[in-house]
Amino acid sequence: MNSHGRLTGDGSAVDSTQTHPVSHGWLRTGPLAAVSPVLREFGVDPMEIMASLGLDPVLFDDPENTISFAAMGQLLKRCAAATQCPHFGLLIGQRMGPACLGLVGELLQHLPDVGSALRSLVLNLHLHDQGGVPLLSVEQGTAILCYAIYQGGVEGADQTYDGAIALTFNILRALCGPAWLPTEVLFSHRRPNDIGPYRRFFQAPLRFDREQTALIFPTTWLDHPLPDADPNQRHRLERQIATLENLDSGDLTRRLRRVLRISLVTRRTSLAQVAQLFSIHRRTLNRRLEERGVTFQALVDEVRYEIARQLLENTGMSICQIAATLDYSDPSAFTRAFRRWSGTTPAAWRTRPLTDG
Repeated sequence: MNSHGRLTGDGSAVDSTQTHPVSHGWLRTGPLAAVSPVLREFGVDPMEIMASLGLDPVLFDDPENTISFAAMGQLLKRCAAATQCPHFGLLIGQRMGPACLGLVGELLQHLPDVGSALRSLVLNLHLHDQGGVPLLSVEQGTAILCYAIYQGGVEGADQTYDGAIALTFNILRALCGPAWLPTEVLFSHRRPNDIGPYRRFFQAPLRFDREQTALIFPTTWLDHPLPDADPNQRHRLERQIATLENLDSGDLTRRLRRVLRISLVTRRTSLAQVAQLFSIHRRTLNRRLEERGVTFQALVDEVRYEIARQLLENTGMSICQIAATLDYSDPSAFTRAFRRWSGTTPAAWRTRPLTDG
C-alpha cells in the first residue's frame, strides 16, 4: 500500500483523498490498536478472529485505515465471546489515549484550556469516527461529556460504549492530570455481573441502565489551563484538520442523524433548535431536506427508532423510562409509534429471539 492509499474494513484499497461512502458509519482503526495484544493475553489468536469476520489483519497496521462501524461492533462482540471477558471493550479503551485519534487527538493538547480541548473534540471527532457522536453540556456547575452511537443496527454496542467511555476518561486524565476524576460514570447498558473492573478503572460511582453513556465532573475543570499548548502547533493542526473537513462530503442527512442522536436525549429536537446548530434558518434546512426527498420529522422518527432499539436491547430501562427519554407524552404514544415503525410492540421486540451476528 502506498502513502496515497488506505484500507477499508472490507479489505479493499481506497484513495485516502476520497471520502468514505456516506451510507455506512466508519471508524479509523487507531482506537482498536490494542485488540490483537489483548486477545493474545487471553491466549486467543487474533488471526482466527479476524478471519472469522472476513477482516484483513493488515487493516490494523495503519491507524488511519478505516473499518465500518458495524464491523467494529461485530469484532468487539466476537472478541468478548472468544475471551469470555464481558468487559473486553473496557480493556481496549483503557489502553488508548488522545494519540489514537490522530490529528484530532493531537490538537487537544495545544488548545488553551480543557474546555476548549473538549469543544474541539466534539467539533472534529466526526473526521475520525462516523458511527458515534460526542456532546459536552453544562448544567448548574456540572459538566457532562457523553458519547452516543448513531449508526443503526450495530452489534456489540455495550462493548463499543465501554471502550469509548474508557478512552474519553483517558483523554480527560491526559488533559487535566492525575488529580482529575469523574463524580459519576453513566452507562447506557445493563449492569454487568462483575463491576469490579469498572470500579478499579474509573474510581467513581457507576450508574447503569441510563439513557446515555457519559462522564460527569465539575465544570471548574473546564477552565484548567494546558501548560504544553503551543499556538504554532495549534494553527498547523487546525489547517490540516480544515483540509480533512473540506474532503468530507458533509452529507446533510447524515450530519442531521448525528446531531439528532444527541439532541433527542437532551430534549433539543425542534426544527428551529437543530437549524441553529447548523447556523441556518429553519426554512432553509427544510428546503434542503425537501430537495433530498426527506422530511425533518422522518429523520427524527428514524433516529428515535434507533435509540429505542438500542435502549430496549442493551439496558433494563422500563418502557415508561424509554418513552420519557424519547420525549413522548406517555408510554402509549411511544408504543403506538414503535408499532408503526417495527410492526410490533416495544415489549415484544425486547423479548424476541436474538441471533448471533
